[in-house]
Amino acid sequence: MIAPALPLWLAVVVSVLLLAGAGLALLGSLGLLRFRTFYERVHAPTLAGTLGATAILLASMLLASFDAGRPIVHELVLGAVLFTTTPVALLLLVRAALYRDRHEGNIAVAPPPAEPGAEAADERPASGPQ
Repeated sequence: MIAPALPLWLAVVVSVLLLAGAGLALLGSLGLLRFRTFYERVHAPTLAGTLGATAILLASMLLASFDAGRPIVHELVLGAVLFTTTPVALLLLVRAALYRDRHEGNIAVAPPPAEPGAEAADERPASGPQ
């Protein structure tokens, strides 16, 4: 079976999406090199990589749908997995690093939040003569 010729408008759209996706992935990689701390480095590849993969998945959906002559949405499953697992992995990595840094006494990170009961105890007036 011979594939139909690709119209110019579709070739342009797919090319732009692929280049945008590759550019965003490259930007995420450069962010990894540029930023100094783990907390800064973790955001660039996560955000740019997710957006870049989305653009590439859209290009793949368009091209596959044109080639098959019907909507092909298998890439939506990949997109759902990507949008679900990437933020969860980011959150778990940052929480683990924050716990480690606080446990080691690293002063570069914020101290843990105060317990809700501890704040109320500090605000009570002292009893007895003053």
